[in-house]
Amino acid sequence: MIFLKSKRELEYMREASRIVASTHALLRKMIEPGITTKELNDAAEKHIRENQAEPSFLGYHGYPASICTSIDEEVVHGIPGNRTLKNGEIISIDIGAMYGGYHGDSAWTWPVGEVSEELLHLLLVTREALNRGIAQAVPGHRLTDISYAIQSYVEDNGLAVVRDYVGHGIGRNMHEDPQIPNFGPSGHGPILKEGMVLAIEPMVNLGTYDVYTASDEWTVKTKDGRPSAHFEHTVLVGPEGPEILTALEF
Repeated sequence: MIFLKSKRELEYMREASRIVASTHALLRKMIEPGITTKELNDAAEKHIRENQAEPSFLGYHGYPASICTSIDEEVVHGIPGNRTLKNGEIISIDIGAMYGGYHGDSAWTWPVGEVSEELLHLLLVTREALNRGIAQAVPGHRLTDISYAIQSYVEDNGLAVVRDYVGHGIGRNMHEDPQIPNFGPSGHGPILKEGMVLAIEPMVNLGTYDVYTASDEWTVKTKDGRPSAHFEHTVLVGPEGPEILTALEF
């Protein structure tokens, strides 16, 4: 069932999403060679709690940390720890916060120091694919209009969209209906309606789209070992079009 959010529910979701965005802004300033992913996790958790919210991911299905930190060939769900960031890597940081019983969710992939042109291309294409998907979150459009906009842009730029993981509805639960694939033909799925809130999140690989789950039973990696990027926003289908609740301001 797809839930349409009330004005009251959206107030909580806007605040949860604002906290997510401000946490990203904080971590962005910290990302540099030499910092550990645990330091990023600890700073994120502290900031979320100082804003009277709770980390959405901590304990979710047993997940052991407050954020996900996925480096290079790690696609999603990387667990923070003692790994030190190195110049030339990219790191995807996925953050969720719950405020007043409602969630906001956003991921961003950042360069660590100076990265290659190939990696910059991956980041720019994935971010623009997210923008193109969001642009389709309009009342009256079909769900897979989002999917097609993402896939077509990614593949036109020589990259591959992950098939095994998708976007989702969000609200009182971190994951709600509908699932939002990042691939497929346009014109299918539910009609988008005002009040829907969607977590749109392309995951894009430099190589093939094939992935697997590592031995920690969380971290998803590319099968060919090539890097992956992940960008995500929580988006309201508003009366005039999409409203990005987790918009970043730098």
